[in-house]
Amino acid sequence: MAFLLVSAYLLLTHAQRAPVENGALLETLKSQVGLFSNKSEHYSAQVRPPGTSRQIPQTIIIGVRKGGTRALLEMLDIHPNIVVAATEVHFFDWDENYVKGIDWYRSLMPFSYGNQITIEKTPGYFTSPQAPERIHDMNSSIKLLLILRDPTERVISDYTQVYYNRVESHKPVQLFEDIVIKNGALNTKYKAIQRSLYDVHMEKWLKHFSLDQIHIVDGNTLIKDPLPELQKVERFLNLPSRIMSSNFYFNQTKGFYCIRSDGRERCLHESKGRPHPLVNTTVLEQLYSYFREHNAKFYQMVNHSFDWH
Repeated sequence: MAFLLVSAYLLLTHAQRAPVENGALLETLKSQVGLFSNKSEHYSAQVRPPGTSRQIPQTIIIGVRKGGTRALLEMLDIHPNIVVAATEVHFFDWDENYVKGIDWYRSLMPFSYGNQITIEKTPGYFTSPQAPERIHDMNSSIKLLLILRDPTERVISDYTQVYYNRVESHKPVQLFEDIVIKNGALNTKYKAIQRSLYDVHMEKWLKHFSLDQIHIVDGNTLIKDPLPELQKVERFLNLPSRIMSSNFYFNQTKGFYCIRSDGRERCLHESKGRPHPLVNTTVLEQLYSYFREHNAKFYQMVNHSFDWH
């Protein structure tokens, strides 16, 4: 709890750019980190900074799971004209949340000023059958961000997250190869593989949105050299260029870039950047081969190619 509140405090002082009454500080921090009471799923009562209001997101990071969505959100939060929702809302992909209505959704957003864009990210939206139409119904002109990485790397990262979650919960685990290969063949029904079929999911989004409403961030590039990818996002969102190379530094211990802004330094949670298992080369080649055709279809859809296997 203390860690979350400290993290929220850093987010609040950075993103909101407005003082908070001391007596309301705890409730404000709880709201920013998304801690709900047992009686209500809405944000706890908090003082509204003068001149601000909660806005429906003008931009949504729709995915993909294990593509780098958290890193993208944290890095965009550097920008003074961006405020971000602290938690994954799952409004458009979970029926039990969607039925609560748009006012419930708005109540989960941070306060923002008129010159700020509100962004929320829920990676599950990209692979959700319902999310594209539901988001279009809310705002047909909304701008969407989609961060993708090599599909095979994404599958392995997906497995790694589930593996560590099961270990921490004292549940049995399986080797990657034992899940991906069934009866000597690739297990294409494995959810992690299904999530990496970018062409299949993109087709659903392009039924509701034009391609110029969807900006694709190269997740492989973002982790190696963040600034160029973030500058592309700034241009896509019609924002002034405010994110600079000095906002990032490479953490040798963690093996990825961390953030420096407002005189503070912060890295992604320790659950990010966990080491992946060494995968049998034959299995890797099977995955590369399976995704190759899907990747080619995706490149054609978005008029852009990526350096994927």
